[in-house]
Amino acid sequence: MRLYSYWQSSSAWRVRIALAYKGLAYETVAVDLRAGGQDDPAYARRNPLRQVPALEWEQDGRVTLVSQSLAIIELLEEQHPDPPLLPRDPVGRAQARELAEIVNAGTQPFQNLSFLAHLEREHGIEPRGFAQRFIRRGLGALEERASRCAGRHLVGDQVSVADLYLVPQLDVSRRMEVDLAPFPTLVRCDEVAGKLPAFDAARPERQPDAPEQKE
Repeated sequence: MRLYSYWQSSSAWRVRIALAYKGLAYETVAVDLRAGGQDDPAYARRNPLRQVPALEWEQDGRVTLVSQSLAIIELLEEQHPDPPLLPRDPVGRAQARELAEIVNAGTQPFQNLSFLAHLEREHGIEPRGFAQRFIRRGLGALEERASRCAGRHLVGDQVSVADLYLVPQLDVSRRMEVDLAPFPTLVRCDEVAGKLPAFDAARPERQPDAPEQKE
């Protein structure tokens, strides 16, 4: 398998956690978003939306590629159900998907680098303040919903797809200097999940395309 990824992309980070959690080996193909790698014609043919991640693999001489983090994670869940990333009961599964979508559809688009750059360039909108507003709104909704179903993790006591969306989102929130004090459930679950080996291995600074850390 080949994962088209960018080290600091929260969307790619989610998929890296899923792959590590399920013990699946893959090759990283770096797409440098800041240098315009997503606009390279070869990559644009693979993903017309020109975003990461995209997962590509070959089987029986046929190449298959799937983009969008939630679609990739659910495919991995269906093909490699153990260890699970969705609860066994229908309500738990719906809760996990709901929490993931609060981040995926309700929060992350407002902090996307290309979107913020467009707002600043074309409309003169200060990007950090704009992103902060919508991140706080998204985290508020996530905290409210998670407080009803969280245990050790966001949905009960087992890791779920919701945790895969939480950890990268809180990292972005910190980089955007959003105060996390109003979201104690999220902070607690982030701390617990972040210590797990799969989550730790997927961190941006551990990726092969991450800039070298200066001493």
